[in-house]
Amino acid sequence: MKRLAVVLTLFILFLPPATSAKERDFGLGVIVGEPTGLSFKKWMTKTAAIDAAAAWSFVDGSFHIHADYLLHSFSVFKVERGKLLVYYGLGGRISTEAELRVGIRVPAGLSYTFENSPLDIFFEIGPILDLTPATEFRLTGGLGIRYFF
Repeated sequence: MKRLAVVLTLFILFLPPATSAKERDFGLGVIVGEPTGLSFKKWMTKTAAIDAAAAWSFVDGSFHIHADYLLHSFSVFKVERGKLLVYYGLGGRISTEAELRVGIRVPAGLSYTFENSPLDIFFEIGPILDLTPATEFRLTGGLGIRYFF
């Protein structure tokens, strides 16, 4: 995992500067938390995006995949530079614990888009209601960074 972080950091540092992340529509990065892994984001409109992750849980060793439809608000927080977005959405998650678990996710978070940079950082909480093999409430979350192409 440390090697992946080093490679992504070097990749980001040596890319030429770009316009803001919001003006580019596909982002790839990492999310660190529960679970930890790769994060993807694709802007569909100026306020809506599809977000997904493929990640591993260090708690139980399971593999997670989630995908969410997110809505963003640009007007909740005013910052001097860049953009601070509030977002929320609805999606699904599959996890490979002892048994395959399928659930509904209702993520919410904050995302900061740097001015004149292709980077964003984000913090997210993702409550999950597992539907199979049994109904169970879980909470996921993390801190991440993405580079937008």
